[in-house]
Amino acid sequence: MKISILVFGKNNFIATLPDQILYATAFSVEVMDNLNQAVSRIKITPPDIILVQASLDGSMELCAWLRDQAKLSCIYCILFEDRLQQLNDRNKYGWQRELEMSAAALKQGTDAYIWHLIEEKTDYSSAELTANHGLILAQLSVGLRKAQKYRDMIRANDMLSAIALADSLTELNNRRALEWDLPRQIKRAKTHKTSLSLIILDVDHFKKVNDTHGHLAGDRVLQLLCQRLRHNLRCQDTPFRYGGEEFVILLANTTDDEALLVARRLNRVVSDEPFALNNKLTIHITISLGTACLQAGDDEQGQSLLHRADQCLLQAKSAGRNRVIDSNCVSHISHLKAVSS
Repeated sequence: MKISILVFGKNNFIATLPDQILYATAFSVEVMDNLNQAVSRIKITPPDIILVQASLDGSMELCAWLRDQAKLSCIYCILFEDRLQQLNDRNKYGWQRELEMSAAALKQGTDAYIWHLIEEKTDYSSAELTANHGLILAQLSVGLRKAQKYRDMIRANDMLSAIALADSLTELNNRRALEWDLPRQIKRAKTHKTSLSLIILDVDHFKKVNDTHGHLAGDRVLQLLCQRLRHNLRCQDTPFRYGGEEFVILLANTTDDEALLVARRLNRVVSDEPFALNNKLTIHITISLGTACLQAGDDEQGQSLLHRADQCLLQAKSAGRNRVIDSNCVSHISHLKAVSS
């Protein structure tokens, strides 16, 4: 992706910029001279660098607005001082006035402040023009380095986030990812008035696999199990390793009945075919599953939804394992027990 530069200035200012900015192919340059349009553009697609013409109406407001936007602190803002009064004051009062004005501009929210040669004066020497352009290009290089470092940091953070949310053994999302994604999916389902269901499943007698064949074999079984689960889920289904040999699957846009069908299919594809760990060792396992569907009274974090599915899983284990129990079935059993008592 190209480095993007937004120039907030008029044509007379743009004409004074070095050709390396105006005609470079290494980055994209966009020009605007209206404050509201510039702010809207920055909110939608923040540029990497902003060049601001100080004499343009709204320039100081733009710098102050950028200063107050914490999320836009990555933007490198260069203010070009081309106001005739400020330039005259600088020449009249010397370096002390220059330092005062530079400090005020930096406090305003800019990252760099450049005293810029203006059109009104035409007797600049070639050395002055060269030095001015050199300073501009030097500050631009600083901005380019900052933009590149920020992009590198974003890539690194994305990688760290992916690592933090992934289970290293099964390559599924982990429990932390579920704790982040479940409230998000609940909010979406409630906002759009769509259904959301959840499956909790557990490997039956998994301790026996570890005790008999060793933990390495147990780890391989979990890897093969997850591969088989992924291959038999729909595109809107998201599996997570909840802990140990227990897994959670979020089923977006899925009703109670549809979730039950998905769970029964998973139960069948696991129990029907043993897992071949190598040419000599094949292990047969089964899974127990509990399903639940989002209800209007469920909390936003999903704890009540998880609890109902977990109760169904416990019921499936109590009933003999290798089966699916849904929340409707548990509710029916509870109702029968209440009536009989």
